[in-house]
Amino acid sequence: MKSNGAVENLFWLDRSWYSKGVSQKEAEAFCRALARSHYENFTVISFLLPRRLRQHFANVYAYCRVSDDLADETGDPQRALQLLDEWNEHLNLCYQGKAIHPVFVALGSTIREFQIPKQPFEDLLAAFRQDQTKSRYRTWQELLDYCRNSANPVGRLVLYLCGYRDERRQELSDHTCTALQLTNFWQDVARDYSRGRIYIPLEILERHGYSEEMLSRRLCNEAWVSTMRDVVQRTRPLFMSGLQLCNMIEGRIRFDIELFSRGGLEILRAIEAIGYDTLHHRPVLTTWREIRLIVNCLLRRARPRDTQEQ
Repeated sequence: MKSNGAVENLFWLDRSWYSKGVSQKEAEAFCRALARSHYENFTVISFLLPRRLRQHFANVYAYCRVSDDLADETGDPQRALQLLDEWNEHLNLCYQGKAIHPVFVALGSTIREFQIPKQPFEDLLAAFRQDQTKSRYRTWQELLDYCRNSANPVGRLVLYLCGYRDERRQELSDHTCTALQLTNFWQDVARDYSRGRIYIPLEILERHGYSEEMLSRRLCNEAWVSTMRDVVQRTRPLFMSGLQLCNMIEGRIRFDIELFSRGGLEILRAIEAIGYDTLHHRPVLTTWREIRLIVNCLLRRARPRDTQEQ
């Protein structure tokens, strides 16, 4: 069984390599290997994550990773839609207790143990399908609606794994996940445009006098700076609101949640520090800034809760 996480067109759905069935142990090993192969994007599998949850996080991650790969790595929107539909059928089989793909054999045990509804998994697939047919967003609300499916389900799944099902925590998680997704868009404007996508709402671009023709030339002018300043200022309050969740979560996982939020805020500061020129530079955190961020989060978590910074 291949388990290195590489995408080879139909590999994920080619039944020839799993049609004879896989054991629960084999399925879980597959998901762990997939998570490790993309470790840079999966910091929750860390020494801070309770051991009892690591396999379950790997199972959920494997589902998200493969879904994303099926959507983005085929190079053919119609084929991607077909593959996502087939992946959706595997999800349906999983909820019927008939899983055959190793990801769903492993994920099924997680779903049963934590009583996870199907909706977050389906919402993610809806976002991946949307990426095949929609490449422009007219309004800010349209973009937020996209984030509701593309980002927010991940946070809700994390909360289910941590034993939280209430609407307030889910709402705060949504704020953080949406902010992280938006920040990624602001980082990757040039890359997304090269793939035919613009995530900055067209009405915001127009309001600041910036055009798609300017974007095609990667023109960083006053209109661009004004546009980016606008979207960064819209994003920061979502992070600040989402930080409230950290004091509503027990255990070590709240460190990971805070680290995501603080890291996102640091990326926004990095965007500001380069004069908002994300057309020619992709702002990232330096190693020193990452270390400082981790240390600050650890120190903050060590203080009595009533003195912690919001």
